[in-house]
Amino acid sequence: MKLVVGLGNPGNDYRDTYHNIGFNAADKLASRFCAPDFALDKKSNAYLSDPILFGQKSLLCKPNTYMNLSGDAVAQLSRYYKIAPEDILVVYDDIDIAKGVVRAREKGSAGTHNGMRDITAKLGSSEFARVRIGIGFRPNYMALADYVLSHVPAEWRPCMDAACGAACDFIEDWLIGKPWQTLTVDVGNGLTRE
Repeated sequence: MKLVVGLGNPGNDYRDTYHNIGFNAADKLASRFCAPDFALDKKSNAYLSDPILFGQKSLLCKPNTYMNLSGDAVAQLSRYYKIAPEDILVVYDDIDIAKGVVRAREKGSAGTHNGMRDITAKLGSSEFARVRIGIGFRPNYMALADYVLSHVPAEWRPCMDAACGAACDFIEDWLIGKPWQTLTVDVGNGLTRE
């Protein structure tokens, strides 16, 4: 079984914010595969969809906790379904990457992302795949929390939507076992580089 986790914050107040780009990518992936609707799973406190993807049972997950407690759902699902870290992929926002740039890695550190730090700590491993969607750099006049929790302006929504699509392409490759080490796609410039 494969577990794909999109990170974000629950509730309508956070919908379409930069910090919820992982939720957007999970929704786009579910739509792409006509997956069952997400439903709240009380055991894991996460919204789950359980499609068969490329012939294997998979779980798509959107934790129903605030970002800095994302590890609760991931660790619980990993234990309950006996999913090894190498069968987990997390997709999330990254403030250290320009808007429109998507990076995929087979493993790595949590960096400065609190959701990823919590997952790494509660899972007890950083040996899981990740797809990072660049949300751009924080403007000097804004606090970090204010920026990541701000709504994506209308002029940037097509770019962020395209970035979610590129993230889904990476996730598809991962699901079918197509190897990638560290790949970067800039949807704004149509570039792919290792």
